[in-house]
Amino acid sequence: MNEFLVELTINVPEGTDPAEVDRRRAAEAVRAKELAAEGHLFRLWRQAGEPRVISVWRADDEAELREKLLGSLPLWPWVSAVITALQPHPNDPS
Repeated sequence: MNEFLVELTINVPEGTDPAEVDRRRAAEAVRAKELAAEGHLFRLWRQAGEPRVISVWRADDEAELREKLLGSLPLWPWVSAVITALQPHPNDPS
């Protein structure tokens, strides 16, 4: 399993009904918990004051990450993503 640093910026389309935003955010929380339980979503942070999320994911490859995992998130259609493949560092303290 490979690890990826994922930076997501959420761009809600102008004019979107606030109820739809709330519905998707609630569904996003449920799906994130499922992905964490499956071992794919490893860490998750929110950048203070920004509509940006920084996370570490585990997937077989970037295609699985984009298509199967990130693509299953309810907010994904409103997201721009930067994905960086990670590899272990010999001085990692863990």
